[in-house]
Amino acid sequence: MPINYKPTTPSRRNMSAPSFEEVTKHTPEKSLITVKKKHAGRNSYGRITVRHKGGGNKIKYRIVDFKRQDATANTVVGVEYDPNRTAYIALLENEAGEKSYIIAPVGLTDGDKVFSGADADIKPGNTLPIANIPVGTFIHNIELYPGKGGQLVRSAGAAAQLMAKENGTAQVRLPSGEVRIIRLDCKATIGQVGNIEHDTVKIGKAGKTRHKGVRPHVRGSVMNPCDHPHGGGEGRSPIGRPSPVTPWGKPTMGYKTRDKKARTNKFIVKRRNDR
Repeated sequence: MPINYKPTTPSRRNMSAPSFEEVTKHTPEKSLITVKKKHAGRNSYGRITVRHKGGGNKIKYRIVDFKRQDATANTVVGVEYDPNRTAYIALLENEAGEKSYIIAPVGLTDGDKVFSGADADIKPGNTLPIANIPVGTFIHNIELYPGKGGQLVRSAGAAAQLMAKENGTAQVRLPSGEVRIIRLDCKATIGQVGNIEHDTVKIGKAGKTRHKGVRPHVRGSVMNPCDHPHGGGEGRSPIGRPSPVTPWGKPTMGYKTRDKKARTNKFIVKRRNDR
């Protein structure tokens, strides 16, 4: 459970923080970190293309192994906090002394052994081809293309479920409720992603979002008509449109932007909002 602060100040009244119970190692492996440059939402011309970004704490990127191609036994050295993602990461060391990071699933602790390959056991942290995983198993870090590395189900507390296997493909129910077809030769990792309490943490004050590099967001309804389609009017006014739009007039808040002719539509068995 997250740590709840005593209301010593107005911002502390509704603030909570992660307990970091799963974290056992507090300094990153120097050989697996690299520089992460800041762009503040700007492109190569210096123009802001993504609003509300800038500032934030200086962080370094942890090189995470999403491919899991090392078939030898890897021992968990420690579980660490990663500022680049909601999930925790686990530091592994193989028999040759080589180290790597993986996304830490629930229940993985120091000293555990993890394996990757078709003959690995069905236990949290092991990576297998979907063809070798029993139906009904909860998985994460799922590949979409064999050998590319895991792309799906990587955030804190997430888990997908293997629903069925037939004709060289599998049906996987994703955390959103979407059921998707994935090839059996794609790899997936057993278990649920750790740091389950992440979504129960209350930020409490504006300054904590600034530390994350998020700048203030101004509502369009309080702007002038020249600045936003929702702006203008006397006092508090409705937006004056059938549905909300972006500052550039495109529909938003519920408007579906997925291409109806997308090549990958054929792999979606059930949409997340279907009943």
